[in-house]
Amino acid sequence: MASRRQARERALQALYQGEVSGETPGAEGLFWSHFDADDEAGVFARELVAGVRAEQARIDALLADAVEHWELGRLARVDLSLLRMAVYEMMARPEIPHAVTIDEAVEIAGRFGSGDSPAFVNGVLDRVARTLGRKQSGEGR
Repeated sequence: MASRRQARERALQALYQGEVSGETPGAEGLFWSHFDADDEAGVFARELVAGVRAEQARIDALLADAVEHWELGRLARVDLSLLRMAVYEMMARPEIPHAVTIDEAVEIAGRFGSGDSPAFVNGVLDRVARTLGRKQSGEGR
């Protein structure tokens, strides 16, 4: 769904801005003022951002277990923001198939991350999906 893809991209941009700016007061409001918050994409984007912020400790614990030989603080901020967003979506929106969440995250990683980001994001989210019981061992994306 195009509006969900737009929402994910908006949410990633908002989360990334927060990572880079250190949550400067008023920055989030300024960010959202550039988008129509009442459309379907705007509502979903705000849900993703609010959910990541509310569940960040749990999300980061899942990610820390899933990344091999990396510390979260050493990850590229765009990759970390994208991973947090996708993990929240898998946790909070079980009606969205995990494969859709992972595929969208991989596609967005290709647009906004480095050349290695899509494969890295795919591997990490695959592990998190198994941890959350959303994917069986040996099951394809």
